Amino acid sequence: MNRALPYLLLLPASLFLLVFFFYPFGLVVVESLTRGGEWTTENFTRMTGHWKFSTAFWNTIWLTAIVVPVQLIMALAMASVVQKLKTGRAGLLYIFAIPLGISDLAAGLVWLAIFEQSGFLNSILHAFGVIDRPQLYLGYQSLWVIFLAVCLAEIWRATAIMMVIIVAGMGLIPKEYNEAAEVFGASAWQRFTRVTLPLLRPSLQTALILRILMAFEVFAVVMALGGTTLPVLMGETFQWQFQLQDRGVAAAYAMVILGLSVAFSLVVLRLLHVPKGARI
Repeated sequence: MNRALPYLLLLPASLFLLVFFFYPFGLVVVESLTRGGEWTTENFTRMTGHWKFSTAFWNTIWLTAIVVPVQLIMALAMASVVQKLKTGRAGLLYIFAIPLGISDLAAGLVWLAIFEQSGFLNSILHAFGVIDRPQLYLGYQSLWVIFLAVCLAEIWRATAIMMVIIVAGMGLIPKEYNEAAEVFGASAWQRFTRVTLPLLRPSLQTALILRILMAFEVFAVVMALGGTTLPVLMGETFQWQFQLQDRGVAAAYAMVILGLSVAFSLVVLRLLHVPKGARI
């Protein structure tokens, strides 16, 4: 019984993964490689041949490449401020973490209320005499404004996720390390770059991988701010699955998103390699 107990404890989690991850994943793989009951790569051919694919692909890549580094820098700065506070730390942490309680769609609607014609931005600019009539910022003629709005919404919404992970990682670093570096004359910047950051590698790995996965799956914020005007990979997956009723091409899009997620995660693991035996 004692030998079987660990396996019995693992059984519920194993069944959960089997039913809700491995089985659906297998179905998506099969769906992407079959059409009309035959094995084929036609779904991928139809996907790459569609005019929106390359646009959606590069929009997603650029969105990830811009948002994630900005969020990392902001999360490190916010976590450092929280970590150094002696009083009011919990209150500031709660304030920073407020966006965590807001859904993707709600965040998109908040920023829609800012950028739309009757929104907050036009009201402020008109009040200061910058514009004489409301401007249409989120029209199809201004794709760069839609892209900027999506970036701002994503940065505002999800930076707190990385910050919380980094705060937890900083809390595991013994204070003696920084105190010793200070005794030897290291400046605050040197202590941060040469002591704190190297010891934060496990936390940075987790934060970056989690955020990259979320960035490749961005959908609701884009739909709220730009609809189908700004194609992204997850949005095209939705369109092919539910609007065009082509599950094969939708599955092919899902495989592309999976491939990008795995590739970028491996890059992060490689760049932030944690030495064997590291505990922080």
